[in-house]
Amino acid sequence: MGKNTMMKRSIRIHVEKTGNQDFEQLLPALVGNVGLIFTKGDLKEVREEIGKYKVGAPARVGLVAPIDVVVPRGNTGLDPSQTSFFQVLNIPTKINKGTVEIIAPVELVHKGEKVGSSKAALLAKLGIRPFSYGLVVVNIYDSGSVFAPEVLDLTEDDLLDKFTAGVSTVAAVSLATGYPTLAAARHAFVNSYKNLLAIAVETDYSFPLAEKTKEYLKDPSKFAVAAAPASTELVSVAPTAAKEEEKPEEKEESDDDMGFSLFD
Repeated sequence: MGKNTMMKRSIRIHVEKTGNQDFEQLLPALVGNVGLIFTKGDLKEVREEIGKYKVGAPARVGLVAPIDVVVPRGNTGLDPSQTSFFQVLNIPTKINKGTVEIIAPVELVHKGEKVGSSKAALLAKLGIRPFSYGLVVVNIYDSGSVFAPEVLDLTEDDLLDKFTAGVSTVAAVSLATGYPTLAAARHAFVNSYKNLLAIAVETDYSFPLAEKTKEYLKDPSKFAVAAAPASTELVSVAPTAAKEEEKPEEKEESDDDMGFSLFD
């Protein structure tokens, strides 16, 4: 009996005994090489702690490289008889103090390609363990819900933005289809007011909020009267600035009235 089968069986037994069917949401996620970690702590902190633990692994023949593997420059500690081994892989070297030294860093294996036998042998000789393995959080279960770990990266601002976008979408659909919703209520009232105002302007029908608009349309000069106080405030600023500029001139004139100058 496999590991996943044992975990599924344990969950089903727990559901039968307790009657809590929320744990059945975990059954579809128990596929492949997975395990369960139980915690009462903060989920985000637990995920970060799990990600800290990595185990170095050698590059085995035929393994698909998850990352680029670079051989650094420097002394390898290998004797000069190994020079031909580096030449086969086009790695520039020189002999320094009786050992082989790599002159420049070389990208030995590219991400996504299989590791060859000669490259795996070289990395083993140099003691390089380029790959690392560890636990990766695939799914998170909380209160009967299973969700992706990326949800833990969402902030309050992200949630607010998504909620606002959702409300805007609901309001747009509601206005387009004519189906009333609370999200579109404000826009519906504003649009209704605009329609009533348009009817009042084109007909003799009127109501208190439309009277002011009709007055402006009958006498457009009232627009200028309403804007007059703002322009007056702008004009009144200019004399103040002019008076401030005149102050230095008045001081110079007072010096001349004294009857002498600084150079007399």
